[in-house]
Amino acid sequence: MASNAPLAVTGAPETGLDEKDAPGNSHFDALIAELESSEGQLGATLRAVYDESKQRAFLQLLESRIRQHDKDIERMCNHHYQGFIESVNELLKVGSDARKLKVKILSANDDFQEAGSKLVKNGDELIALRIIQRNIAAAMESLTFCRPVLELYAKLKEQMAERSYYPALKTLEQLEHTYLPRVSRYTINQIMRARIPQLRDSIKEASMTDLRHFLEEVRTKSESIGKHTMEQTHFRANSDLSKRSTTESNNPALPHVDLDKSVQDMVDFSPIYRCLHIFTVLGERETFENYYHKQRWHQARLVLEFPGNQVSMAVYRSYFYQVAGFFVVEDAVHSTTQGLITKQTVNELWELAVSKIASALRTHTSLFNEVQMIRSIKELVVQFCSTLQSYDFQVSQLYDLLLETREQYCELLMRTWYTVIKSLFEVDNYSPIHLQSEADAKALARTLPLSDYDLSEFPAHLPFSEFVPSIYEQIKIFIDSCARFADNLNLSLTETDDMVRKSTNLLLTRTVSACLAEQIHDPRLRLPQLVQISVNTTYLERACEGLSQFIAEVTGVSSDSSMLPRIYGVSSFKDARADAEDKIYTKLREQLNEFFELAEYNWMAPEKSGAAECSPYIADMVAFLRNTFMSLTTLPDDVAMTACMSSCKHISRELMSLLVEGDGAFNMAGLAIFSADVKLCEEFAAQCPVRGFTEDQLVSAFSPVRQIIALFQSMDWSTYIADYGTDKTKFPQVRPSQVAKVLTRYREKEQKKGLLGNLRAADRDRRRLLEAFVKRLWELDSDSKGAST
Repeated sequence: MASNAPLAVTGAPETGLDEKDAPGNSHFDALIAELESSEGQLGATLRAVYDESKQRAFLQLLESRIRQHDKDIERMCNHHYQGFIESVNELLKVGSDARKLKVKILSANDDFQEAGSKLVKNGDELIALRIIQRNIAAAMESLTFCRPVLELYAKLKEQMAERSYYPALKTLEQLEHTYLPRVSRYTINQIMRARIPQLRDSIKEASMTDLRHFLEEVRTKSESIGKHTMEQTHFRANSDLSKRSTTESNNPALPHVDLDKSVQDMVDFSPIYRCLHIFTVLGERETFENYYHKQRWHQARLVLEFPGNQVSMAVYRSYFYQVAGFFVVEDAVHSTTQGLITKQTVNELWELAVSKIASALRTHTSLFNEVQMIRSIKELVVQFCSTLQSYDFQVSQLYDLLLETREQYCELLMRTWYTVIKSLFEVDNYSPIHLQSEADAKALARTLPLSDYDLSEFPAHLPFSEFVPSIYEQIKIFIDSCARFADNLNLSLTETDDMVRKSTNLLLTRTVSACLAEQIHDPRLRLPQLVQISVNTTYLERACEGLSQFIAEVTGVSSDSSMLPRIYGVSSFKDARADAEDKIYTKLREQLNEFFELAEYNWMAPEKSGAAECSPYIADMVAFLRNTFMSLTTLPDDVAMTACMSSCKHISRELMSLLVEGDGAFNMAGLAIFSADVKLCEEFAAQCPVRGFTEDQLVSAFSPVRQIIALFQSMDWSTYIADYGTDKTKFPQVRPSQVAKVLTRYREKEQKKGLLGNLRAADRDRRRLLEAFVKRLWELDSDSKGAST
């Protein structure tokens, strides 16, 4: 293209300059020469042309110069044409080499470009790495300066993860006040300072969470804590004190208890300590104390609330174990913390507990119907009191409550023993005891003292039945039960002895006496059974005389018999025996009345020669009396004599009633049969079926009826009326009213005879005489009654 330009210029016509432009040619020549020598910077030259506003003249001069150069080139080419051709030919030859060179150059260029790209890329990477290296160096420098802060923060996070909140709080305080000021020019300072309140709140909340877990753990473990602590106290007490043999025989061997195990071994108290320290450091100790007090008061109310109306022993154990565990924990907190809870607060909780426990026991003990239940609860409460007393709690009110419960316990014992004694009456055979061998005697002697009985020979007989040793044994068990309830109630030996004696007297006067009275008045009881009961009361009274000594041995007071108060309840056996004796008399009369209900007399019997025969019912009654009075030999003589005498008098009264109060008339034959019955009774009385009577003493019981029979057999009415009330009367035990009634019955026979026909004059006179006697007898009876009043 450069070579074509001159050719184009060469072909152009030469043009001369205008004359008006001639003066500036030298200047344009200089500019063109400058253009020719310039390597591309044309701006200054062209500006000079435009500044002079002679563009046309300059173009003309420029075209002239181009033409001149074209001519020079053409001339030169003509001169060197051959050489040019040769050069072109050589140049053409070089073309293929140039193309090869071009290919190689292009290949080399590609390689160079590729290598250059990698180099550029590596250079960029190197620059980036250099920047990173510089940043790392700067970061390392900053981190080296901030490293203690970060390490302390990491330590803080680790402590929080390990739930070491109090050390974490200390670390946080150190970080805030010591390390962060050193990095105040770094952003981490602002970041951490912004997070410090959150971390402090997290520590506080985490410690409160641990505290809540601690409170929940204490609540759930209160029962096991209380149980273990009460067992420790019970074990120590029983290891130091020697118990009575009766107590030891009723207490099983105590289980082994770990005496070295404390409440701190059962519950981790560190959460409450940490929380207390944390809130103290944060200046919020009062907030913590108020929260803790509120939660424990709430737990106390839950623990002290008795679970419903259940009265099982398991419920009571769980209740007292929980209460004991609660206060053992409170005592531990009071002892190991500085003022978290005061002694006054603990005492207020304890007063609440005592009132709740007393209310629960008073409410629910009324539902108890088992002696063992009350005794077990008493032992549980005593164990509870001993445990809490060892922690310096006042338990006197609970002991007073147990003393109140003692009255209820004794009442329940009375009811229980009432059932026991009643059952002994039911199973008794009411027969004297027969001892076949010495072994039988030894077995009985373990229950009842037999020193007053001769048991040198066997078989031996004892006058009382089985219920004497059985009841005596039950009385001793009752005494032991009363004494066992008094154990560990802080009572003196004298107070315990008085309590047991009072309860024993109540047992004898109320329970045993009531059972005896009910049994004596049981309508199903037969006469031999009543006799045996009377005998039993005698020997039971004798045996119970030794109860005073037994009570002294059980309670541990002085056994000097001269100093021991008497068991006045033993006298109730005298009353029971008197009641039994009265019942014997009544029973005898009832059975005699049964015989008299069978009495049937033919008062108008026909006249017979010879002696009259007695009535069958009288013969049976006398046989019954003989057998009955044989069984009365075991009774005291005065009782047997009274029974025999009262029976004979009752028979006499009944016979008199049959004669006096009977209906219808009678004749002398009917009276003879009645007299034979009385005679059989007199013969029975004359035989003295019971020892102790003098001669004819028992026969005298039939004197009234015998005298009235004799009066009618003699018919000497005028003499009776004349001698009545004087010492010379033959019939002192016959009252005029009785004679009048019997005479009225006899007179009815005369009246019936008059109905059959006309009476003879003698009969009419006799009838009027009888009427006069009856009238006079009634007047005599009225006079005697007036005189007696």
